Parts: sequence; structure tokens; C-alpha cells
Amino acid sequence: MISFDTGSHRFNLRAAAVIFQDEYVLLHQVEGEDFWCLPGGRVEPGEHASQTVIREMREEVGATIHIEKTLCIVENFFSYNGRPNHEIGFYFVARLESGSTLLDLAVSHQGSEGSKRLTFSWISRQRLSEIEVRPVFLCQLLQADHTALAHVIQRESHFEISF
Repeated sequence: MISFDTGSHRFNLRAAAVIFQDEYVLLHQVEGEDFWCLPGGRVEPGEHASQTVIREMREEVGATIHIEKTLCIVENFFSYNGRPNHEIGFYFVARLESGSTLLDLAVSHQGSEGSKRLTFSWISRQRLSEIEVRPVFLCQLLQADHTALAHVIQRESHFEISF
């Protein structure tokens, strides 16, 4: 995975899937964390970012997805476990393969990342501000309908989105 320490920061190259169904978006939560985020992971060397989300969904929850378009490119500066992070993220609109068990909106779905349990749940786009979602710009981005590619710069809880 492309993640390394440089100076005082950890650098990550991340890719995430934005999967909508009706007015819901699929989020996941890592066991022990108090926030929700989009499914995805770190890009492997030699792997393009859209392949990363396809691989991660298959590995973490056994789901097949199809990439539709790039939603945004994100420069994210944040602290995690007391360490400053600089992350570049590619966020892709994707759809689940028809017949996927993940399409059931009524239940939480279980997955894993290594030894950690993951919970995948469909969250109403209108209720995103009622839960903690990271990065924080996602509440605004996921509640709006955008057709243009967005560029997001986020520093901790402050962000700017341009189209």
C-alpha cells in the first residue's frame, strides 16, 4: 500500500467508493472507531485507484462493484492517533452488482479488514449530519447532486470544495 512516513507526517494514497441506492449511501465503520467513512483503502504500488476500490470491496465484504465515474479528488490534512496525515484521495461513484446481498437496506452487513471487523450500513443522505462521518466534507458532498468533478481541500474540520 502507498503509505509512508515523511518528516512529521504520514502520507497515504487512498481510493474510496461512493455507492448510492435511492436516497441512501453505503458507509462503513471499523470496529473500535466512533466514526463512519466510505469503503475503500490505500492504493497498492502499480494499481490504479479505481482498481483499489474494486479490490477492497471484494476483500472486505465479498462484493463486486462497477465504477461509473470519478466524483472528486481530495487533499486531506488531518490527525489520526496523534499523528499528522497528508492524504490524497480519489472518490469514485460505483454501483453494486445486481443480486448483491449488500443491496439490502434494512440490515447491517459485516466484513473484515485483516483482524478488524467492519460494519457496512446504508445511511440516509439527509441523516448524514446526525452521525460522525469522516472526512467531514462528505456530509455536504454526499447530500448534493453533482455532475462535475470536484476538488476538495480539507484541513481538520475546515474544507473548501470547487467544481
